[in-house]
Amino acid sequence: MRLARDAFGVPHLRADSVLDLAHLQGRVAARDRAWQIEYQRWRAEGRLAERLGPLAVAWDTFARQARIDDTGRQCFEALDDPTRTWISSFVDGVNVELPQAFRGTSEGRALGVEAEPWQPWTPLSVFDVQHLLFSSLGDKWWRRRLVEVLGHEHVDLFRCFDEGAEFEQGAGSNAWAMTGSRTATGFPIVAGDSHRTLEVPGCYQQIRLACPEFDVVGFTFPGVPGIQHFGHAGDVAWGITNAAADYQDVFVEELRSDGAEVRAAGPDDWETAHRHVETIRVLGGEDVSVDVIETVRGPVVWRDSDGVAFSIATPARTLADMGFQAFLPLLRSRSVDDVTEAFREWVQPINSVLTADRTGRVRHLVAGKVPIRDIENLRMAVPARDARHAWTGWADLVVEDVEGVTSNANDQDSGGGLGWSYAAPHRARRIRDLLGERTGLTADDQGDIHRDSYSAPTETMRTLLGRVDATGMAELVRCRLLEWDGRMESDSPEALLFSRWRSALVDWMLEQPGLRTLAQPTGHPAFLVAGTRDRALAAWERLVQRLAPLGIDAARGVSTALDQVAAEADGRTWGDAHVFAPVHGLAAYRPADVPDVPAVPLGGDRDCVWSSYTKAGGSDRVAVGSVTRYSWDLADPSASRWAAPLGAAGNADDVHFADQLQLWASCRMAPVVTDWAQLQTEEI
Repeated sequence: MRLARDAFGVPHLRADSVLDLAHLQGRVAARDRAWQIEYQRWRAEGRLAERLGPLAVAWDTFARQARIDDTGRQCFEALDDPTRTWISSFVDGVNVELPQAFRGTSEGRALGVEAEPWQPWTPLSVFDVQHLLFSSLGDKWWRRRLVEVLGHEHVDLFRCFDEGAEFEQGAGSNAWAMTGSRTATGFPIVAGDSHRTLEVPGCYQQIRLACPEFDVVGFTFPGVPGIQHFGHAGDVAWGITNAAADYQDVFVEELRSDGAEVRAAGPDDWETAHRHVETIRVLGGEDVSVDVIETVRGPVVWRDSDGVAFSIATPARTLADMGFQAFLPLLRSRSVDDVTEAFREWVQPINSVLTADRTGRVRHLVAGKVPIRDIENLRMAVPARDARHAWTGWADLVVEDVEGVTSNANDQDSGGGLGWSYAAPHRARRIRDLLGERTGLTADDQGDIHRDSYSAPTETMRTLLGRVDATGMAELVRCRLLEWDGRMESDSPEALLFSRWRSALVDWMLEQPGLRTLAQPTGHPAFLVAGTRDRALAAWERLVQRLAPLGIDAARGVSTALDQVAAEADGRTWGDAHVFAPVHGLAAYRPADVPDVPAVPLGGDRDCVWSSYTKAGGSDRVAVGSVTRYSWDLADPSASRWAAPLGAAGNADDVHFADQLQLWASCRMAPVVTDWAQLQTEEI
């Protein structure tokens, strides 16, 4: 076995067999990301509170009731023997390195706790905990609140329509691909960047996995074997975006107890539900007992103030399958057909995949298990008693070959029409416009796409500001914004003025009768239901056009927001406020123990191709952005490019902890090194 690293500390692993390679990957995951993978394991098991105190009880309660770790165990036990053995070899490698590596992290030292041996199924649990709330569960609870406050006729108030496309979200990932007719080499290129919460360390790990069966470079989830979402296998490459398909449901359950037994109302009769009690240990507090109930549909994870119970249904729990049997076939893929077949085993989350190979083929597919059921399931929580809402099968895999160029950006066109809530089409259209009819493109050229900072919603701003009158400083600000080119560059004062105006307009809208009540806290944990302000910021340009039926004068809001911005104008630039601000697992519990990360200025915004924005909606500090950037060249893997937000190492004391930050912040990428002679060997 051999471990080597490039100039940025990215691990390149080589072994004589697939199982030895898995063992080595497990060791390196623990060596490089000990705190991160152990923290995710605590989250999956619902055991944060015993290390971090009472503030973590809400999450632990949800994790136990959602049965995250039990789902990982069930899915592991249902795997075929080769996949199960492969994962077990990875876990054995983790357990070799984890105890010592964890002690060496600043977080481990601060907490004064030891890492524990991983279970064989822990990689599945770690994968699931990062994706369970990745889809539509929160949307459905929130729309229930929308109906309660405004009535069912306004359930689509935040859902927008544009030339037939329907959308309700403002930002997300990008991917694009082009056939050889557009490139300098005559071979395809697959490029993109995935947008998620920016974390410390980053949620993906750059890695290379080589053995006699394959040699693949790409991004992996730390604590999970293989390379899942973004990879270059020499003859074939792939990248994904979230397809925005709706594959999770929330059911309103009627429960009744008969002693220790719990029964739930199903479509035909009262059904016996599983029930047991678990205990959460709490550092510095009393133990907490958690009632764990699971109906035929899924685990019960919430009861509102009226005692109404809600269960969640997911393909992974229903099928006892998390899609891990796709991982080894992906590594062994040599063509777009191989990648297509591998993704037939994928379960969740639902991915919009772009893949290309050296024969010149480019293909788009939507992969994963999407249940077939009533359309109302996609919109809201639905009654478990009603048979119309039962799952009756699975949607077919979408497969379509591509000519020329194509782009995916969480929009309806690239998602296969399997969802309800999509991203606005701004980014997908912008990418296609930037590529246009260009030819002679290289892997390096794709960085220009990544860095594009034009914000399409500024056109809506111009329309709105063009309809109002202003005087004094407000008129000066209005003229500056009307003449501005709409690029969210870090050195632009107008970009900051636009962001402040947009925020002021959204705040004004949410202060109006009706919407004011909607913006009040729901009582749900913040991790379960995103706030109304976040949703309004995502949908502001269409929401402002829908205020009249609610008796709200939009023009008054536009003027009020303009006056507010004019009064606060201070000459600062977008980069003064729009700075890198990733989240850390200890931030909510022990902020003093969070490693320092430079607050570098960033360009872009939520609707730019260079998508970067705040998560909480209360500032311009960037907590959501590109967690990967890549440009896979099918002519030559060494001509490919990639970058990550911080660095290869998870330990803040390591030289490679944040050595890619400046590269990433300027939307540049590093070469992918494939020559072993250019790498530095590390003892393993």
